[in-house]
Amino acid sequence: MTTTSYRAGLSRAVAATAAALALLAAPSGQAAAADPGLPLGDPDLAETRTSQTLAAGVTLTRIVRGTEPAPADQIDTTTRGPWVVNVLTIDPRKTRGHLTATYGPDLARTEKTTDLVRATEALVGVNGSFFTFTANRQYPGDPVGLGLYGGKLLSEPTSDPAEVNFVVDSRSDRVLMGKLSWSGSVQNRKTGASLPLEFLNHPPVVPAGCAALADQTECTEPGDVVRFTPEFAAATPSGAGVEVVLDRRGCVVRTSTTRGTELTAGQTSLQATGREAATLVQVAGKDCLRTTSVLVDEKGDRLPLRKSLSGVNGRYRLTADGQIVVPDGSGSFFARNPRTVAGTTQDGRIVLATIDGRMTSSVGTTMDETAAVAHALGLHDAVNLDGGGSTTMSVRGELVNRPSGSTERAVGDALIFRD
Repeated sequence: MTTTSYRAGLSRAVAATAAALALLAAPSGQAAAADPGLPLGDPDLAETRTSQTLAAGVTLTRIVRGTEPAPADQIDTTTRGPWVVNVLTIDPRKTRGHLTATYGPDLARTEKTTDLVRATEALVGVNGSFFTFTANRQYPGDPVGLGLYGGKLLSEPTSDPAEVNFVVDSRSDRVLMGKLSWSGSVQNRKTGASLPLEFLNHPPVVPAGCAALADQTECTEPGDVVRFTPEFAAATPSGAGVEVVLDRRGCVVRTSTTRGTELTAGQTSLQATGREAATLVQVAGKDCLRTTSVLVDEKGDRLPLRKSLSGVNGRYRLTADGQIVVPDGSGSFFARNPRTVAGTTQDGRIVLATIDGRMTSSVGTTMDETAAVAHALGLHDAVNLDGGGSTTMSVRGELVNRPSGSTERAVGDALIFRD
């Protein structure tokens, strides 16, 4: 889409917001023609919306804009669509259910969104975080950024300025969106010696120049310091480096000169590579350690962790305080793709939406188009979650949308709603 056509679409989005909200509130089973409709493609495109009530306060609306399949060679450029958008609206004032984040048997593996919905007996779910995927075939489900589940911070937000986080409190149904930051450390309670933590539940990197050393404490190149919990996998990552296992009180159980062990309930471990290996051994000794882990919001305020909190990571804020804020960008990420969106309306409703893409039956949206759709749907605040082949919506364990791959992709985690 050209800059000119996008700006024109943005103007239509502002004008269409009130109409879009009214259509989303249409009675169950009613189909209606949207006018002027979503700010996608040419203004004369036919658009239909069909809504159904899934539970008290929970509505699913299917929006189809455009009627003719796109030529396969014009998916990235067509102004005629079509687009298929599924919009789940949750009104906390009318429902007894709650939205949370979940993952499979452990953090490192991937599961299909439909399976996660079935396993938790949820009403509906969408895919959530960006995750390692093919970058590490041994631990593909590892979140690339924030992973917060039932009040447990299992993956820290990255320093990538593109990361934006979606945090929901199932107790109050309030949502926090923005860029979170994290810091962590371990300190010997007896000596006061300390060491900064760099990651939570991510395999550390062994410096190339130290990989062949028999004694990793002799390495002088910088490495990583990582805290592992039993939720990560059946065993911690193996390889060169050192590992210190702690009991539930934080006291040293054992220290190993190689990495890789099974953690029992209540245990955690610290792994270090590079020159930090020697420092960890020195700091830990045979004593008890105090571990700190602090999340901070965009205002610099600490975010206290409680059992009702869940959070996933996304890439780029779409809207903030009712304004489109997605940055300019280029490349495949900003081009048309399937998209998953999470956001809230000004009156506190929570919205999860999927936009099918990379198909002649639904071409997908650019980042600009995605932000315009979020705005037109009345999302006062919205974030772009993982998309592409991951984009999935499931109701009672059955697919609602059509994923772009030949089969549904297994993902790292999901946002699920239990009624």
